[in-house]
Amino acid sequence: MFFHVQKLINEIVPDEPDPAAANALQEGLGGQFGEMRTMMQYLFQSFNFRGKAKPYLDLIQGVGIEEISHVELIATTINRLVDGSPRYQGKAMGDGDGGTPLEIALDGHGKSNIHHWLVASQGAMPVDAAGNPWSGSYVYNSGNLSLDLLYNLMLESTGRLQKCRLYEMTRNKTARSTISYLIVRDHAHENVFAKALESLGVNWNKLLPIPNFDATKFPEVKQLMDKGLHNQQYHWRLDGSEMAKIIKGQSPSTTSEHNGGTLQVPENAPVGAPISMGAERPEEFAPGLSRDIEAMAEMVVQASRKVN
Repeated sequence: MFFHVQKLINEIVPDEPDPAAANALQEGLGGQFGEMRTMMQYLFQSFNFRGKAKPYLDLIQGVGIEEISHVELIATTINRLVDGSPRYQGKAMGDGDGGTPLEIALDGHGKSNIHHWLVASQGAMPVDAAGNPWSGSYVYNSGNLSLDLLYNLMLESTGRLQKCRLYEMTRNKTARSTISYLIVRDHAHENVFAKALESLGVNWNKLLPIPNFDATKFPEVKQLMDKGLHNQQYHWRLDGSEMAKIIKGQSPSTTSEHNGGTLQVPENAPVGAPISMGAERPEEFAPGLSRDIEAMAEMVVQASRKVN
């Protein structure tokens, strides 16, 4: 079973809406190497796990549970980048002036995705940047532990490569805050899957991380690496984890001071960041609750506060 805390795993920095950046981020959500893929791949590998190698099960499952939060984070980021875009850079909302509130959906010069407005009501979708639906056929689960770990390392490396490209595509602070966090966490996942393979006899020498470059040239990434976030893996268990039996010692990434260090399995999960609810969007015919239902909901909240 899983438990849920109503927080984001990382803070999203506010900035202007940016529909083009939102569409690029769709690749990191619903693409072949995106967060939906990693989430489903690791969870299915853990559901289908056989044998008594519990530290490896805890590792695969722990990363998979974290990926649920990554799906939430990147989807929320896409929402922030699209939501409110009719007001983007002062574009008219059409209030009584004969304008068309959703005109920006047709004004992206091929860079935005019309389905963000036409289908998703200014929200994220389970698709890639070209609009192709996410597919369960992306998921790799061979049943062979060594092969699955190798494939997982490849998946994290490719995901990190793509996110580094995404970082170079935009200056938007909202997009970069999430992209930077995922670059660092993909690095961490490369490290832990490589460490698991090391425990099975594989020697990575100087291959990792992939892409192998000084990621501290990205300022937001450097701030997170200074905190050691690339060498930590949370276990998310309430009943004890054996992950630390294999995730320990020197990091497999040895190309620089920041890439090296000691791997850690923190006892506690990250604190998280507050989630703010999206605004009502009448131009999308998605205005939220009617006045009557809103009043009833407020009565329920007030009654709950009196009980507590």
